[in-house]
Amino acid sequence: MPPNPSALAPALLTWHAREGRHDLPWQERRTPYRVWVAEIMLQQTQVATVIPYYRRFMARFADVRALADAPLDEVLHLWSGLGYYARARNLHRAAVRIRNEYGGEFPADFAGMASLPGIGRSTAGAILALSLGARFPILDGNARRVLARYFGVTRPRADPAGERRLWELAEHCTPHTRLAEYTQAIMDLGATLCVRRKPLCGRCPLASGCFARRTGRQHELPLPRRAAPRPRRQVFMVVALGDSGGVLLERRPERGVWGGLWCLPEFSTATAATAFARHSLGAACTPQPLATLEHAFTHFDLTITPLRVRCAEAAGVMEAAAALWYKLREPQRIGLPAPISTLLSHLAGDTLFDERPHRSGEQSS
Repeated sequence: MPPNPSALAPALLTWHAREGRHDLPWQERRTPYRVWVAEIMLQQTQVATVIPYYRRFMARFADVRALADAPLDEVLHLWSGLGYYARARNLHRAAVRIRNEYGGEFPADFAGMASLPGIGRSTAGAILALSLGARFPILDGNARRVLARYFGVTRPRADPAGERRLWELAEHCTPHTRLAEYTQAIMDLGATLCVRRKPLCGRCPLASGCFARRTGRQHELPLPRRAAPRPRRQVFMVVALGDSGGVLLERRPERGVWGGLWCLPEFSTATAATAFARHSLGAACTPQPLATLEHAFTHFDLTITPLRVRCAEAAGVMEAAAALWYKLREPQRIGLPAPISTLLSHLAGDTLFDERPHRSGEQSS
């Protein structure tokens, strides 16, 4: 007998009342703004990682106007280390639109919500369901996993027919009452029991009707995208130490890795980095290699070789808007990639680098 869509919501709601998560910080006051920030932070990021970032973000940007009025650098500063920085840029852009086009109030309709930067169909539905109790299905990673396993959707994620089928199931399973509870429940089940690896089927309220459990395919479904070989990149970064205690940073383009953040000047070869240090910074000596940093992005690994050189903090090294001398002893509130922040902290502490590589992990932009 195939699983019954009408049986899913009652089982989830009963389970969630007993075992679901009810004390998350964004559940304290479920306004569209607070739920929106949480949903964006939770994309590709676990709850335990998000909570301290969310608390700091809310302490500084209590409402959408505060976020819209803030400079992007400050937003990125509070996002630094959370990864996927396009989320922060879209969050700021959306806040500016809400301030300018909606008078600082979130659009309460689905079309208006989904038109904002960084908000797709599932995120818009989650915001409206969780904050306003509106009936919209969701299909985030957790809900997708629950539905694919329970109903036995065996098409890979990239298959349009499989995607349509999952949205149909999401629509059929979404109840007409207790929408906020149901939406939180299906997300919680996917995050705590119906996890990607080693699902806890013995504790799952849907186990008796689950196709994947009945057929022993829990670890197979949902079918992943075809994995591509994981590439490795190597870059060389110039650590230009100025005569007044600053380090030269450049703002990266908005598109691409670490978009919009401040970073050390980056080059594909040591020769190019050395030429920059000599010709643009007037360095008289060859840059000194420091210990490498290994950094893991979502789709590739990065090896960073820092090259330290001393120079004068000459004005007009490049466009003022694209470069700054970062004061190690008086750090500015700007967005820094996690490995660059770690590197600068070592410099500020006069520990510099020993022979051992420093390792960090972060998602791509």
